[in-house]
Amino acid sequence: MTPLTPRQTSSLPYIRGWLYFVAFLVFCMVIVGGATRLTDSGLSITEWQPLLGAIPPFTQADWLAAFEKYRQIPEYQVVNNGMSLDEFKFIYWWEWSHRFLGRFIGLAVFLPLAYFAATGSMNMKTFLRCCLLFVLGGLQGALGWYMVASGLVDRVDVSQYRLSAHLTVATVIFGVTLWIAYGLDRQRRRPEEGRDWMAMLIVGLVVIQVAAGGFVAGLDAGMGYNTWPLMDGQVVPKGLFTAEPWWRNLFENAMTVQFNHRLLAYVLAVLIAGYAYVVQQRAASLMFAAVILQVALGIWTLLWQVPLWLGLAHQGGAMIVLAAALWNLSSALTVRWA
Repeated sequence: MTPLTPRQTSSLPYIRGWLYFVAFLVFCMVIVGGATRLTDSGLSITEWQPLLGAIPPFTQADWLAAFEKYRQIPEYQVVNNGMSLDEFKFIYWWEWSHRFLGRFIGLAVFLPLAYFAATGSMNMKTFLRCCLLFVLGGLQGALGWYMVASGLVDRVDVSQYRLSAHLTVATVIFGVTLWIAYGLDRQRRRPEEGRDWMAMLIVGLVVIQVAAGGFVAGLDAGMGYNTWPLMDGQVVPKGLFTAEPWWRNLFENAMTVQFNHRLLAYVLAVLIAGYAYVVQQRAASLMFAAVILQVALGIWTLLWQVPLWLGLAHQGGAMIVLAAALWNLSSALTVRWA
């Protein structure tokens, strides 16, 4: 590990604070994205203008022009036919806020990164990792438009595949940001023991569970089978594999998608409980508390048929579980503090 210069050492608290701020912004982005989905606002802006798109409509003529573009897509014609201009403005502002926050995050990453690099406040390893973070953010913006484009022609909603991918990349960006921040003043070792690999497995399963939640959201699967612990009156409901070929059920059958999301939640809770019991460390206990709270939120959200505020709380809870799992992993692999 290359020793830090005095300037780099003194800059660590500022870099860490910046990264935590970026992670908070990404957390907010996930919440706003969830609200955009739950309010069916994601297709209200039918163009991708990375620069000019930051300027919302101001005049009545601008609003009418934006509304006319929306009226040309299938979602309006099939689902929202007869929508008023005021109703359109409501969904427009959700989508505009989501895109504007994405642009703001880009600046919040680039400008401080450029400053820290130019002043020699950041070592090369951290600089390259933060550059990766910036690149991921740019790719996420393009992926967001790719998702929106899937709902502009032949569908009345976006593709659940692309929605899940978009949510998963946001989750990865959030995780990478925290991982960099957690490790700024730590020297980590490679995983060696079984408990190290288990901690890594838990992080991976949390990300997979978020992706599974993206499919639940994309298919509105949480709006059905609103009972617990039984699903459709059974432990293992009938109809899980009615589509052909069989693998389509994993991504296109709302019942199977919800069942898998439930099942993976149980697996994660049991794994984390066992892990926390074995290692007896504070980070693992915090992770266990986070996953139990998240499971409770998930059940509550399901039973109440996904009200907006509960759906957003559940989505935010997933990010908190990931943050706790990454903190646990970082703690487990820490050799010493720098």
